Amino acid sequence: MKRLLLILMAAGAALYSPALRADNYPSKPITLVNVFGPGSSSDTICRVIAQPLSVALKQSVIVEDRTGASGALAALYVARSAPDGYTLLMATNSPLSAVPFLMKNVSYDPVKDFTAVTRVGSFTLMLVVNPSLPVKTVKELIEYAKANPGKLSFASANTSGIVAGETLTHWAEINMLHVPYKSTPPAIQDVLAGRVSMMFADLTSGLPHVRSGALRALAVTRLHRSSLFPELPTLDEAGITGFDMDSWAGIVAPADTPPAIDDPDIKSKLGNVGFEAFSSSPKVLEDFVKVQLGKWGKMVKDAGIQPE
Repeated sequence: MKRLLLILMAAGAALYSPALRADNYPSKPITLVNVFGPGSSSDTICRVIAQPLSVALKQSVIVEDRTGASGALAALYVARSAPDGYTLLMATNSPLSAVPFLMKNVSYDPVKDFTAVTRVGSFTLMLVVNPSLPVKTVKELIEYAKANPGKLSFASANTSGIVAGETLTHWAEINMLHVPYKSTPPAIQDVLAGRVSMMFADLTSGLPHVRSGALRALAVTRLHRSSLFPELPTLDEAGITGFDMDSWAGIVAPADTPPAIDDPDIKSKLGNVGFEAFSSSPKVLEDFVKVQLGKWGKMVKDAGIQPE
């Protein structure tokens, strides 16, 4: 694998495009739009990328948080921006995979309204519980939930948390109260305080609390164990056969933005914050988004979630 090919210059979106060379691109600051708020994992990743990108481009890269509607507001903003390489979206599965199935009215097309630039990596999700719960495995959690109906609750801070939580309750036939939050930090704080029993948290946000013992991790949501936390079993291993949720991130631009190229290396920095970093060609990301739409649509349907 190349050294995180395309990640930094992807945000330039047209750096070496002949169509924009006459404009001495970049001649003004570039905005990298984040779909969630300050302190979120996507915000952390944006800021890790923005600093070396600014150096590489010799131009300011501004991270702008546009929160709301699980990333739909940020996606719509970028979709309607000029295709000039100055407004980029740090896209995730929330606005481009799940929202089209969780919301009745979405004012953008997750495929047609964006130019794919590169995948950035994946946020590994893990099921974490407050240590006061007398469970250490997913099996014990399910048994406890069935023995104590209505006692457990799960927090969600994004579409991944919603779909994962509802999938678990549907598959295991247990009753848990869903407590939604607008962002990850307050959700984790309430799980830490014991006001909510558990949540599906990404490693970036949850791993420090797991390592300190403030939270207990039970499993990850992929079919294969995470290279960042290899000792933690998967939900599939824990008995929820076939559970495979990839909470992904990638950089996209408004439709009709020319492609970009380059290969700076910040993989190690991203790994240090609990993010599995890699890159792809624009075509690979474009095809990936299409596949994920189908996959997330099925997950939402199978979990019995009705669009709002």
